[in-house]
Amino acid sequence: MASTSKCTQFDAEALADVAGKGGDSYNGSSLPAGGNGMSEGRPKLKPQHAPKAPHEDRRFLESTPARPLRILAEYIDPLAQLKREGIGDTIVMFGSARLDSHEVAAARLTRLKEKKISKLGKEEKAKHRAALRAAKSALEMSRYYEEARQLSHKLTTWALSLGPRPRRFVVCSGGGPGIMEAANRGAYEAGGKSIGLSIELPHEQFANPYISPELSFNFHYFFMRKLWFAQIAKALIVFPGGFGTMDELWEMMTLLQTGKLAKNNLILIYGRKYWDDVLNWKAMVRWGTINEDEYKLLQFADNVDDAFDLVRGGLEKYHMDVDPFLQAY
Repeated sequence: MASTSKCTQFDAEALADVAGKGGDSYNGSSLPAGGNGMSEGRPKLKPQHAPKAPHEDRRFLESTPARPLRILAEYIDPLAQLKREGIGDTIVMFGSARLDSHEVAAARLTRLKEKKISKLGKEEKAKHRAALRAAKSALEMSRYYEEARQLSHKLTTWALSLGPRPRRFVVCSGGGPGIMEAANRGAYEAGGKSIGLSIELPHEQFANPYISPELSFNFHYFFMRKLWFAQIAKALIVFPGGFGTMDELWEMMTLLQTGKLAKNNLILIYGRKYWDDVLNWKAMVRWGTINEDEYKLLQFADNVDDAFDLVRGGLEKYHMDVDPFLQAY
């Protein structure tokens, strides 16, 4: 009780002291009666808008810390759209972006042949001869554009006969020009849908016009684009191409070799004249860097009918049951 009365007495004396000084504080600051002190001389604050939520903040979404979100978006968005469109699986067609249709290549060669060069200087004539050689080569290579277009048409016509839901063995390309355009074009002309997995590149700003708009995707990350090439593909058809085509081919070959893809997935190399000149497959076996069984993972074709029979036969033998992956979401 004594200690309690002492505390009460101290409090009473302190309050009386403050009141006597006309202030509001125990620390003797002598603030004006009824005043706050903290806001004196400062503008009155107004309620402010809350910042954007992170998912609406473009600056944040484009920042380095948000990279995992961007990667995830390139997985979830195609997944949702493919599911919405009832896609069951795909046939992926690769090849050079630099090949033109026969019509375009022939017209370019005709223009060059008809050009008057008698008044050109020596340097200009040399450039013209080089352009002529390139145009003749392009016309020869245009056969692969036309054959990719025909093969895609045949595959799509067959796939459409399997029913609309899920959509089976939908042609899928890299979304750009050349062989990619031919693949989408053949499917379009057959009355079917096709997929385009475009990538942000300085020299490929637009997706080709034959992709089904609802199945046209654009990727920033190469590895996410590759994932969608491999994830639901049951066959890969590789037409003549350069670095990009080879990159995708080796990626798929490695996944198949290591069992990350089903061993029964088909890889078809189209155009042995080109590929045997560019790559010595059997030398890899002789040098022991691959074995004979791994070499046999590859199949080869030189015309549309043989390619169609190989692809259809492989799919009918091993892949008529629908993969549950896209059906599970």
